[in-house]
Amino acid sequence: MNEKILANRYRLTEQIGMGGMAIVYRAVDLRTGHNVAVKVLRPEYNEDREFISRFQREAEAASKMTHHNIVNLLDVGMDGENRYLVMEYVQGKTLKAVIQERGKLSAPLACQIAIRILSALEHAHRNGIVHRDIKPQNILVHEDGHIKVADFGIARIANSATLTRGDNVMGSVHYFSPEQARGEGATAASDIYSTGVVLYEMLTGRVPYDGDNPVAVAMQHLHAQPVPIQAISPDVPPAVIRVCLRAMEKNPAMRYQTARDMAADLRAALEERGEAIPIPEGELGIRQPKPQITGEKTTSNTGRRHRVPGQGKSGRKRIILDIIIAAVILTGIFFGGKAIYEQTIYTVKVPDVMGMNIEEAVRVLKQAGLTETHKAMPNDQVERNNVYVQNPGADTTIRKGDAVILVISSGPVPFEMPNVVGMTADDATALLTTKKMNVTRDRAASSDVPKGSVMNQNPPAKTQVTRDDPVVLTISGGSIVVPNLVDGTLQNAEEMLTMNNLTLMPTLKYVTCETEEKHGLIAASLPEADNRVAEDTPVQLTIYRYPDIQSSATFSFAVPEAAEQLKIRVSIRAEGSNLAIDSRTYIVEPTDPRIIEETVDLPDNRTYTYTVYSGNTQLDQKVIQTSPKNAGGQD
Repeated sequence: MNEKILANRYRLTEQIGMGGMAIVYRAVDLRTGHNVAVKVLRPEYNEDREFISRFQREAEAASKMTHHNIVNLLDVGMDGENRYLVMEYVQGKTLKAVIQERGKLSAPLACQIAIRILSALEHAHRNGIVHRDIKPQNILVHEDGHIKVADFGIARIANSATLTRGDNVMGSVHYFSPEQARGEGATAASDIYSTGVVLYEMLTGRVPYDGDNPVAVAMQHLHAQPVPIQAISPDVPPAVIRVCLRAMEKNPAMRYQTARDMAADLRAALEERGEAIPIPEGELGIRQPKPQITGEKTTSNTGRRHRVPGQGKSGRKRIILDIIIAAVILTGIFFGGKAIYEQTIYTVKVPDVMGMNIEEAVRVLKQAGLTETHKAMPNDQVERNNVYVQNPGADTTIRKGDAVILVISSGPVPFEMPNVVGMTADDATALLTTKKMNVTRDRAASSDVPKGSVMNQNPPAKTQVTRDDPVVLTISGGSIVVPNLVDGTLQNAEEMLTMNNLTLMPTLKYVTCETEEKHGLIAASLPEADNRVAEDTPVQLTIYRYPDIQSSATFSFAVPEAAEQLKIRVSIRAEGSNLAIDSRTYIVEPTDPRIIEETVDLPDNRTYTYTVYSGNTQLDQKVIQTSPKNAGGQD
């Protein structure tokens, strides 16, 4: 980074991390004064479409989630060539650093942290996101103890394309699931396996599998059993060990199928020892056990009142207790009703604008009482000006008037135009076609470049292009000199053109001559004689015509009946010649007449035939009948 202020808004104060894909900075948001974390794609990947796609996937995954145990996305954009994500800044350290400092964690603390990780995963999985890289390095521990799951950089969004290069080794091998080690796709069960490995490490201070190289570690995930937890940490409750080992089952079907289920068993394991943890109500859907209020109740079958254990000894105490309970209930109703009213009046659920054109998305958000801020970034999969990231995600409840961050596609991802000069035309076209570019080929004469090879390309090599940019390749056609055809017969001209690897343009031109002797001879050629052109170049010929000599004939042909439009082509050539003097195309609709009659100019007195084609199928071939009188200037 050459500048310390990104996008005229984020002042980068220090580098706090570096991964294989991005560099992370602590920064100050100059608009709010808050600390943020800015993740910048490493410069060497600014033109790498795969890493750009991964970076965009992280933004898209983060935009789908808003949760107190997930590092939330605040902004996304580009500054020059630098792509960046802005995340909330967590003041603290990674769980890996905590484990390294303490050696191992107590079972209650390890379970607390695991439940928070599972809370984040439950939210991600409900939104179709599989993290695929759960490890202590990606778990942030705030200085106040709050847990945040970070780095959805290789997350897989349900129904989206997975990575194409090294997809099976992108995560950290010590926390791989067996199915990831086999190169199979990761699922929610894979995240649960990785969470089990993290829990094992928290309980023991070591990873369950280790080795000299990644392959050795991966093989242990597939076939080995870890050292028993009780052999390393005898004080870990058996119930906690059972949860950890079930999460680490090698068969995904034998593991917990949801993060919610694993969290519930962890809580139950702690409650067996009286070490229940106060988790906010609603987190993972697990509610706190509510204490029973003891006192007096009525037996249903007798209608008599009796005391239950814990009842007060005097009626006065009972009355006071009833008054207190009533006051609490009324207060709850008042403030609860007030909260519901305020939530109804002042909050709104964010509508889903993913995939919408930006104009439509702005209209929908405005109708919902929300504002928006949007930025454009390249994306190969999304149509220009359509939304592919929104934060907060759909159905998130926020205050009316709040802003929703949108990222729209500015079109395909730019890349460096490859150099195809010197390649054969077919190879160059094949290469550019793999990049989904539209290729047009021109031909030019060249005595230096072999025939069929690329002489020139536009755009030039190493310029920034996208797949939407048209490409023109100039192909060497070899080199040939146009012979002198003037004052010769058309038949002689056809033979010379064929001999010199040239062809005849099938639209002869005519010019009137003053003497009968000139009739049918060549008046001019284009290109002119002695010009150097590419082989197979069509040559335009102009023929002399004497007014009194018959020079045209009529022919007709039938078009087959068809329920759809037909494209009919007619080629006319002299008998014995391989060069057409005339070629014409007809578009025939189903309701058009099926007999077509045409008139053609004949340049000399040779016998001419016409051939009718539909596509590559020959429909008819006949001789064009002419009157013998003065045909071609001869009696």
